[in-house]
Amino acid sequence: MESSVLAFATDLLDEGADAFFGNLTDRAGVGGVTLASVYHAARDVFPHNPHRVVRYLEPGAAYFRPDPAHWTGRRLRPTPSTAIGDRDPFAEAAAEARRRGLKLHAWTVFCHNDRLGFEHPDCAPANAFGDRRLTDLCPAHPEVRAYAATLVAELARYGVDAIRAESLHFHGLRHGYHHERYFEELGPVAEALLGVCFCTHCRAAADRAGVPAEEVAAAVRTELRRRLADDAAAGAPAALDELAGGAFAAYVDASAATVSSLAAELTEQARRHGMRLSFMDGAGPGRGWLAGIDLPALAAAADQIETLGYAKTPEAVREKVAAFALHGVRPQEMAVILRPMAMDCDGPADLAAKIAVLRELGVPEVEFYHYGLMRLSSLDRIGAALAG
Repeated sequence: MESSVLAFATDLLDEGADAFFGNLTDRAGVGGVTLASVYHAARDVFPHNPHRVVRYLEPGAAYFRPDPAHWTGRRLRPTPSTAIGDRDPFAEAAAEARRRGLKLHAWTVFCHNDRLGFEHPDCAPANAFGDRRLTDLCPAHPEVRAYAATLVAELARYGVDAIRAESLHFHGLRHGYHHERYFEELGPVAEALLGVCFCTHCRAAADRAGVPAEEVAAAVRTELRRRLADDAAAGAPAALDELAGGAFAAYVDASAATVSSLAAELTEQARRHGMRLSFMDGAGPGRGWLAGIDLPALAAAADQIETLGYAKTPEAVREKVAAFALHGVRPQEMAVILRPMAMDCDGPADLAAKIAVLRELGVPEVEFYHYGLMRLSSLDRIGAALAG
């Protein structure tokens, strides 16, 4: 079973290559590192960082040095984080990984990008009222798709083994912006409908699929106004697949085809450069319909489906992986991320039991979240569990 730890480039820069890679090999005993190449805004606590405990990550920043020749004439382009100065953490990580016989994966957040969404609102998703969700990029927009493909080609320069594609899909309303506020209870249906994209490109994709996009948008606006106006209506259930006479379901299916085709294009791009592409599905089976996640189609399009195995017990991890099989994704086509910290694990034996479950099911790859956000003792826990 292959193994890796997810990390930030700032972990490498703050600790130095010897400490950083030494912890990965000597403490965690893993065979690779999954380094964030483009990441969203965050504020995190770093228990063992020698220089800072709390760090803010810039919105939509890149942690490699883009080649200007690849981005000539492009509006959407990666902006290096100010935290890396004039260094190139990916070049440093690639050289060290090769020297130590480790694999390097590029953990890349594609469509959840505050910086680019605010700079280019026309590239952001739009709800049925035309309001833009500026924390994200729309995967149907041609410029967004070109940006994503160029990112993959750029990362190939570093000898990356695999692209870990996070946020390569649509997003819902929540968890997009730091100071989100909902003083009236919206209800799950209104929240879901406010997260569906009706931008020009998504409507065009639906129309090409024979779906009356404007009719669907009008039905969604009517339903949203009804729910926003009344407390009782806000909490009422709804059969979304029957909205607009069933056309809403067809509209969402067209959005899923947009995501699947983008995943297929990026996978082909990665393969041309000798890399793999893993599609990261954090929500899990049955929860990504409105985000455009069609698991059987994505399993056929990408090299691998990666999911979060965050759970208290080994049996719960088993259930999470088994649920994917019901949606056409075999364990042999998956990678699973575990958290070795106390929130999920009570010790090395518990983590070892979860890894044993993954091995038994035939999952070929396990990753651990997250180098800088865990104590050094949690890195030791990974090493003990993998050895066991």
